[in-house]
Amino acid sequence: MLSLKPYLKLCLLITAFQIAGCQKNTNQDVLEQSFYHNVEGVTEQKLHPEYWIAKATQPSKVIMSAEKINEFNALQFQSKKYLTDPLTYPSTMVGTEVTALIKEISKPSKYDRFYPDGTKLTQAHYQPYLDEMALDKISAEQTIGFALVTKRAVMRMLPTLDRVLNSGMDYDIDRFQETAAFPGEALAILHTSKSGEWMFVQNYNYRAWIQTKHLAVGEKADIEKFKHSKDFLLITGAKEFTTFNPYDESTSEVQLDMGVTLPLVSYEDFEKHELDRLNPYTGHIVQLPTRNADGTLTIKPSLIPRSADVNIGYLAHTKENIIKQSFKFLGERYGWGHDFNARDCTGFVGEIYKTFGFLMPRNSGQQGKAEFGENIRFDKGTPINTKMPKFMSMEAGDLVYLPGHVAMVLGYDDDKPFLIHDVHGLGYHNSQGEKVSGILNGVSVTPLLAFESYLKGIYNIKKIK
Repeated sequence: MLSLKPYLKLCLLITAFQIAGCQKNTNQDVLEQSFYHNVEGVTEQKLHPEYWIAKATQPSKVIMSAEKINEFNALQFQSKKYLTDPLTYPSTMVGTEVTALIKEISKPSKYDRFYPDGTKLTQAHYQPYLDEMALDKISAEQTIGFALVTKRAVMRMLPTLDRVLNSGMDYDIDRFQETAAFPGEALAILHTSKSGEWMFVQNYNYRAWIQTKHLAVGEKADIEKFKHSKDFLLITGAKEFTTFNPYDESTSEVQLDMGVTLPLVSYEDFEKHELDRLNPYTGHIVQLPTRNADGTLTIKPSLIPRSADVNIGYLAHTKENIIKQSFKFLGERYGWGHDFNARDCTGFVGEIYKTFGFLMPRNSGQQGKAEFGENIRFDKGTPINTKMPKFMSMEAGDLVYLPGHVAMVLGYDDDKPFLIHDVHGLGYHNSQGEKVSGILNGVSVTPLLAFESYLKGIYNIKKIK
């Protein structure tokens, strides 16, 4: 008589696999059923980078080499249209030229502006800001200084932190906010405000007012040496921090956003087994710019833990890395002009591409109109059906531009293109033809075809290759 034990074992094994499979499917079903949202076409799966990487063609293929990226940047700086190396500023400038540069940015708006309490700004409200600018103190031959940013800092249209809104009273959009500067960025200092609390500066892609306390003034040669270091640590996470330092506040838990680079110090060159009473072997030793009490620059060794999301040198420019980097911002609140310690649509794109070594213009219009990359342009009023074939042949990492906005292509699902972007509003027609409106106000994954205003407004599809 044959024993039934082997068959019973086989049946039990098959049953166990079936139960495990059912459990997995059940968990996924529960996850999807509990995924409540108002963006049609998005599933829980689509909020994971692996989903889109698997759909990409040759995701690990290098799109542009480091040499090509360097050439890309060099051409932009040479054109001097949108990017400026602040370290190329002369030691002095004609005062009237400095005044013109400031007035180009800093002036009362031609539109109605309001404080959050509803008070409408008048000339009398603007006057203290204009007085703080102290344009009458600009010399006939103005001395230009140089600095490194020590802490993430907002860059403002006028020398004030006062929040000013448009007529819609949208608190999320501060009309005095321009952009941000990050630790390690070089600045040219064109002018100092009346109180000394603000400086009008040029970074690589913008000019505006920055709080003096967030920068350190140094010798141009020292700053050039810092910026041109070949060995550097790149921040690849959305936000990372230096280690806590109870002995030196200037190097303790300094926030470093994606794309920030800091020169590396080798362990051999450091020749110590202690840094502020911490053994450095569990971290990366970097050179960190710090501000002395008198506002001058001192570069100090500091630690970034090995557990941080960082890379030695730039990342390879691949579709896989583009997708991975973009998803590190998923769910971050929208921050107009890098407000709210976050970023907006162009900041989102710019910080991602910084991790590959690219430097991009600040505004979406500048990026969209610039000739870099391969551009598929549409004239205003081009019918959607004429654009559609191009919408159906985009690749992961392509950038789509419409007035005031830029979004990044993730790929296709059921032959429908999807985007990831840092976006404020929400408005589209669903598959039943019903209008859906509301707010996203953060880094989001959305379909493209449902957003008719996007289809109408897109004027360029840019491929960075």
